[in-house]
Amino acid sequence: MRRPLRLPRWTATLTWKAAAFIAVMCCGLAALLGVLVHVSVTDQTVGEARGRALDRLTDVTAAYEAGDRLPPGAGVDPPGLPARLRELAVHGKRGSMVGDHDTHPTMWAAGPADGGRALAVQYDYAQGAHTIDALDRAIVWSSALAIGVTLLVGAFAVTRVTRRLHATARVARRISGGDLDARVNDPRAQDPKRPQDEVAAVAGALDTMASSLQGKLLSEQRFTADVAHELRTPLTGLHAAAELLPPGRPTELVRDRVAALRTLTEDLLEISRLDARSERLELDSEPLVPLAERVVRASGSDTAVRVVRGARVETDRRRLERVLGNLVANAHKHGRGPVVLTLDGPVVTVRDHGDGYPDYLVEHGPQRFRTEGGSKGHGLGLTIALGQAEVLGARLAFANAPDGGAVATLTLPQSGREEPGVSDGGV
Repeated sequence: MRRPLRLPRWTATLTWKAAAFIAVMCCGLAALLGVLVHVSVTDQTVGEARGRALDRLTDVTAAYEAGDRLPPGAGVDPPGLPARLRELAVHGKRGSMVGDHDTHPTMWAAGPADGGRALAVQYDYAQGAHTIDALDRAIVWSSALAIGVTLLVGAFAVTRVTRRLHATARVARRISGGDLDARVNDPRAQDPKRPQDEVAAVAGALDTMASSLQGKLLSEQRFTADVAHELRTPLTGLHAAAELLPPGRPTELVRDRVAALRTLTEDLLEISRLDARSERLELDSEPLVPLAERVVRASGSDTAVRVVRGARVETDRRRLERVLGNLVANAHKHGRGPVVLTLDGPVVTVRDHGDGYPDYLVEHGPQRFRTEGGSKGHGLGLTIALGQAEVLGARLAFANAPDGGAVATLTLPQSGREEPGVSDGGV
């Protein structure tokens, strides 16, 4: 089965489509004007030659009927007379026709003669044919020149518009990527005295939307940070008061809830710092295998560490431990064992064997304060892991394994040196 023919990707651009449309319209207009001019000039030239040939036929007919000698270029049934014109004359009618005589353009005129013959005259049509040929060449060259100039001017005009559209699209992508300071700043949109076209309207609307969105997000970030910060002082006092309570089950419950509330507050503060992009990296070259083993030991969980290929990465150790710790904790809290942390060079994979990530998380990433399936927690752990990974310049992806289980894959920037791998093991 033959695959359908597909045009190159660049043909989908507005510039190419506009150029093709302009070219088609120019060609169509040039062809129409050329045909009209050609038909008009041809009719005029042929009409003049036909009139002269018929006038000469009248004079020759009078001389023939008077028995005078026929002038040159006239005769009865002359050689080269077109058959259709001769047939017309034999039937008693007069007519004219453009033809050739010795490969020379000729206007023939013929009328009836005695004995069922045709009296004909020929008129030199070379000049008229040359005029029409020269006109056709002039039409072709002038049309080609006009199409070329129109294409250049049209492409220049369209390119100016598409360049502004591309600039607007780039800014929109930057905004969607989190750069809320990006603005189009289109000159037409900034100057209300200038005529406003559609591109300026789109650019102005995008800038307004970005400013409004930035203001709302900043307000939300300030509110979150302020609330979390204000909660720290009473929570510190509450924690100290809980430590003074007598031992017992109620005391354990109070201490557990206070600890959970303190953790939530610290997570909110960390998220607010990530949103504000105020984090600063402290880079150092770290061997990945010992770091991952420390994270697993600190988690106190039954997590297997599998090393395919060791690596040394340029990273912020504290932030990387935070990312891996959150991934391991999430796997145990929301998944099922066995949980395996795999190291393959700069790629770290954390997999459990539970029900997998929700569809929304795989498609759109983690969302704070959203959990499904009766899961405990606030949905902040993976959000923090994703934010810290972005600060590290790493890429964190979430997927579900074909045979079940959630898979989080962290790809780190590598410092260029590998370390020998070790066999599978548990920590």
